[in-house]
Amino acid sequence: MAATGDSLLGLAGGHIGEKYLLGTLVTKNNRAWKGPWDCAELVTWLVYQITGMLYGCDNDAGDPATVDAYTGYWARDANQPGAKIPLGDAARTPGAVVLRIPAAGAMGHIVISDGQGGTVEAHSAKRGVIASTLAGRRWDTGIVVPGIAYATRPPVIVAPPRTVILRLTEPDHMRGAVVKEIQRVLKARGFSPGPIDGDFGAQTHNAVVAFQASNGMVADGEVGPLTARKLAISLPAA
Repeated sequence: MAATGDSLLGLAGGHIGEKYLLGTLVTKNNRAWKGPWDCAELVTWLVYQITGMLYGCDNDAGDPATVDAYTGYWARDANQPGAKIPLGDAARTPGAVVLRIPAAGAMGHIVISDGQGGTVEAHSAKRGVIASTLAGRRWDTGIVVPGIAYATRPPVIVAPPRTVILRLTEPDHMRGAVVKEIQRVLKARGFSPGPIDGDFGAQTHNAVVAFQASNGMVADGEVGPLTARKLAISLPAA
C-alpha cells in the first residue's frame, strides 16, 4: 500500500464500527487486527501498516508486537521539525493526525482527519471506531508523519468549543467554583476527586476519566460540554 494520507484514511475507514477498549495493546504487525482499539493504538497501527514504521510508541525501535502507543508519545514524536501543522491545515489534509496533548500522567485523544473537517477515530467504549467531526472540540496540534505523502483539499472552518473546557494543566492547575462543583458531583456519584477544593489536579483528572469510562465516553479526563451535560453542570462560555 502506498504511504499516502489518502491510503491511511482509507484503511482507517475500513475499521469503523469496531470495538474500543481503553488501554488495550494492539499487535502493530498484525495486518488482520479488527479490534479492540483505543485512540492511539489505532493511529499507530494505521501508520505501521502503510509505512512499516513505528510512531507514537514507548519505543519506536521496539518490537511491533509489544510496543505501547500513547498520545503522550505522539506528542513527543511530533516535536521533530516539520511534524506539527496548524489545526486548519490538518482539517483539510486527508490522513493527517490531530492530537489533544495530555498533561503529565494524564490522558489525551488522537484522531485521523478526513480532509473535510471530519475524523475517523477510536472514540469510546459506547461508540467504538466512528466517523466524527473536529468542530466544537479542543485540539492542540495537527501532525504529518514523516514518510507519508499528503495532499490537501480546500480550506474548511473548524468551529472552536463554545465553552471553557476544564482539565488538568501543568504547572498551574485550573481552579474555581465550577471545578468545585465538578468535584462535588463526582464524589456524590462514587468517583473520588480528592479534596473538594476547586483545584483541578491529578485526583480530579483520574475521577473524571473513571466517570467517563463508566459512561462509555471519550476518557480523556477533560470536562467539556458532553461530560458537563452528563454531570448535570453548566460550563462558562469560552
